[in-house]
Amino acid sequence: MKRLKKWTHSIHFYFTLITMLEITVTVIAAALIDELVRKILGFDITIPSVLWLPLISIIIGSALATAMNYIFFAPVTRLGKAMNNVAKGEFGVTVETKTKIREIKDLYNSFNLMTKELANTEVLQTDFVSNVSHEFKTPINAIEGYATLLQDGTLAESDKNIYVDKILLNTKRLSELVGNILLLSKLDNSSIPSKQEKYRLDEQIRQSILLLEPKWEQKDITFDLELDEVEYYGNESLMHHVWTNLIDNAIKFSPVEGEISISLKSDNSKIYITVEDCGAGIPDDKINNIFDRFYQVDSSHKEEGNGLGLALVKRILDNCCGTVQASNRDCGGCRLFVTLERQLFK
Repeated sequence: MKRLKKWTHSIHFYFTLITMLEITVTVIAAALIDELVRKILGFDITIPSVLWLPLISIIIGSALATAMNYIFFAPVTRLGKAMNNVAKGEFGVTVETKTKIREIKDLYNSFNLMTKELANTEVLQTDFVSNVSHEFKTPINAIEGYATLLQDGTLAESDKNIYVDKILLNTKRLSELVGNILLLSKLDNSSIPSKQEKYRLDEQIRQSILLLEPKWEQKDITFDLELDEVEYYGNESLMHHVWTNLIDNAIKFSPVEGEISISLKSDNSKIYITVEDCGAGIPDDKINNIFDRFYQVDSSHKEEGNGLGLALVKRILDNCCGTVQASNRDCGGCRLFVTLERQLFK
């Protein structure tokens, strides 16, 4: 909007300048014509201003109108046609101009940037719907299959228990998937109330570890904790999702009898949280994709998640003005590094 106002003011300036130029040129041209006629005919000739002023104005105005149409209106007309195409859903439209006017160039660049972002959003939305459909279909088919098997009256009791466990597992996956999708949708639409409160960040991380106890006990994983006492001012519910997902991800990729290291430090400007596992790490060509929705580096762990955990972490931290980065440890495993701005807590 600011750029449009700036462009409008520039156009007004150009129009004013051109109008003044037209008046000046009209007066000068009339005087030159009068002088030229006098020299050619060898005597003075007086032409009433009511005749030569409109005539010269029409001639000069036509020339200037043609120039202005080429300089101003033709690019605007092309941009209007391109906007109509975008309104019809053609997000691949781009426009180019050879004009020397910086404001029009900026307007064209802004339009091209807008269509590029719209195209990316359309692709993301299409992929998102496709992935959601696939992620829903997998557990639903599994539930249907095991429920069908349970209808067999000759089924052994041990097999029944296995199938019931599988149904419960897929039901849980489905519930987590729905919950994560709804939370992501709320975050994308900024419909989550910004409930800010003061609480102990180190205690929240400990609570997240205890919540995941069944998972890390099953793999006999130990924790190396170095948590400073830090009071944080922010949305406690949202930040709980961050630590739970980061720790759960570390447990998922840690080997049996592995170790997870978690540190919490702070200074006068920021808070730093590091979660490290001792798993296989992330391939260098995939490390930039781990925060994408539904992206999973290792398909062998697909039954343990739906590829939304780290995407949810990044979206929450974006919403809270925080950052998260991933890197591989020299000794093996992955390191996830979270930074929170000091201004968010009191």
